[in-house]
Amino acid sequence: MDITVEELKQRIESGEKINLIDVREDYEYEDDNIGGLLIPLGELPHRISEIEELRDEEILVHCRSGKRSETAQRFMQSQGFTNVRNVIGGMLAYRDLD
Repeated sequence: MDITVEELKQRIESGEKINLIDVREDYEYEDDNIGGLLIPLGELPHRISEIEELRDEEILVHCRSGKRSETAQRFMQSQGFTNVRNVIGGMLAYRDLD
């Protein structure tokens, strides 16, 4: 159910429409982001309604290393989201591709 950074990068570069959620903190997002919707992990339970319409769509979640996004993935699944995929290795792995 997870996704590799290689697959994510290919999908971004091809211009594919993806539902990407960044669960890092504001300062991390400001320093470096790949265009996802910023919802820090600590805010996710209070902001879940913002992404309610994506409940049955594929959602990719990422963070710095893949740990927070794994937590977000489990939470979202517990809330009835059916296709949440964690970006393995997060931004650290993504930037290592360059």
